[in-house]
Amino acid sequence: MKDAELKNLLNDVLEGHRMTEEEAVSLMMIRDRNIFRIAEAADRLRERKVGDIVTYVRNHNLHVTNICKNLCGFCGFGRPKKAEDAYLHDEEEIRARALLAKERNVTEICLLSGVHPDFDAERYAEIISWVHDVIPEADIHTMSPDEISYSAKKSGISTKEVIGMMRSAGLGTLQGTAAEILVDSVRKTICPAKVPTAEWVRIIKEAHSMGIKSTATILPGSVETEADRVEHLRVLRGIQDETGGFTELVPLPYLHHNTPLFNKGLAPPGATGRTDILLFAVSRLYLDNFDNIQISWGKLGRKFTQVGLLSGGNDFGGTMFSDEVSVDAGGDESDYLDPGEMKRITEDIGRVLKQRSTTYEILD
Repeated sequence: MKDAELKNLLNDVLEGHRMTEEEAVSLMMIRDRNIFRIAEAADRLRERKVGDIVTYVRNHNLHVTNICKNLCGFCGFGRPKKAEDAYLHDEEEIRARALLAKERNVTEICLLSGVHPDFDAERYAEIISWVHDVIPEADIHTMSPDEISYSAKKSGISTKEVIGMMRSAGLGTLQGTAAEILVDSVRKTICPAKVPTAEWVRIIKEAHSMGIKSTATILPGSVETEADRVEHLRVLRGIQDETGGFTELVPLPYLHHNTPLFNKGLAPPGATGRTDILLFAVSRLYLDNFDNIQISWGKLGRKFTQVGLLSGGNDFGGTMFSDEVSVDAGGDESDYLDPGEMKRITEDIGRVLKQRSTTYEILD
């Protein structure tokens, strides 16, 4: 794209033009210093939409099991049921971890797990109820569309009934995970055992129609193309047009260490810095119906997170306290980020840090 064409496109978007998929792909493919012009435009749009506030949620990741039916190629966390290092926490351990989260004054519990082959809807509801019983004031953020689909089949009920059961047990918001890249040709390589795109979309819309908000995620940096990333964003934008149920976009860059995809030579060693910057910036410019774009410090490291906040991002995500998924995939800064450090990073770029709820109510 020529400099004049880029300037005109960015100006048009800032004036309200809804970016097309073709335009978004052309931006994703830029490989020179013009990436910083795109990032600047995204930062200007971020400022118009949400101002200079950078948000975070005080949350705790509670891992239930690393046993997983999927064993996706991009994942270094999941284990077969009989693996030596496989684990499954019991009620006593889950309640103890929930109590620790309560003592840390968190407002969100993020229940994370492999998709255990034996878990039906009743088991998921039971686990949620244990946590809700210990810390009822927290938003329990859990259950991907893949978990909902699988547990519905195990229990012989509809996915809508599963969502209703989880809400009755204490679920607050749904995880928009298991999305990875919403292009079935890519999914066949990186996560063939997960639900196809149409099923993921159907279940997310179903939850939104029931008044349950969710995140939206994307996993850049494995085998997908720039066009695949934009197709993923197109699907999300269409859902948001219809339901308005997404709270944020959460880019989760592929961490290649210890993953089958990389070890088999099927994927590169993760996304590059250029890819990440353009993903953040183009997402901000293309997703005109999203207010919030999270920069996942546990995936990127603290210094590059600041770059993301200058490229269209406005949210740190959570304190986390524990992220075994990223640690197992090679993330070396994924355990805990103190709000004091978040404040230092935020103020260094002239912004203001505020604590939020899971659904972006400012709590400070």
